[in-house]
Amino acid sequence: MMARPAVFLDRDGTLNEDRGYVYQVDDFAWLPGAREAVARLNAAGLFTVLVTNQAGVARGLYEEADIEQLHAWMQDDLASVGAHLDALYYAPYHVEGVVERYAIMHPDRKPDTGMLERAIREHDLDPARSFMVGDKTTDLIPGRALGMTTILVETGYGLRDRDTAPADYIVPGITEAAALTLTRQA
Repeated sequence: MMARPAVFLDRDGTLNEDRGYVYQVDDFAWLPGAREAVARLNAAGLFTVLVTNQAGVARGLYEEADIEQLHAWMQDDLASVGAHLDALYYAPYHVEGVVERYAIMHPDRKPDTGMLERAIREHDLDPARSFMVGDKTTDLIPGRALGMTTILVETGYGLRDRDTAPADYIVPGITEAAALTLTRQA
């Protein structure tokens, strides 16, 4: 069986408003068109993977269980528009954390490639035919390192990072990123 293409999506600033450390449903707000963009990727048969840094765990602001609860809610909410994320990964680490077991340099934390490599291995994905979509330079670096097409969205920190991000494409938001992915995949 041939490895399949995927779309790797950052979370905060890409799919939802970046309001700081978002870990509760009450603080979560999808960006316009985000759920529908995921549905379009699903309908096209592209494997969709969430890859998100969650340093708030290392900083002692919330627990891994809070992230898992929010991600379960996201899946339920996506289902309401016929969408889903095929796999969800998060990195709870940060070297400046206060929770000792998470206060480390870890290969899962972007800009390192650990989360993406795990997804590639666990789901038989082809990085050369895949896309990394995010709003920060640190989101795109691992995609570039693994040979993916990189797309910077100008939501979140995208406008700040547009001159430094290793982006193959720069688009206004997730709706345009999904459309670009589908045309590049054809």
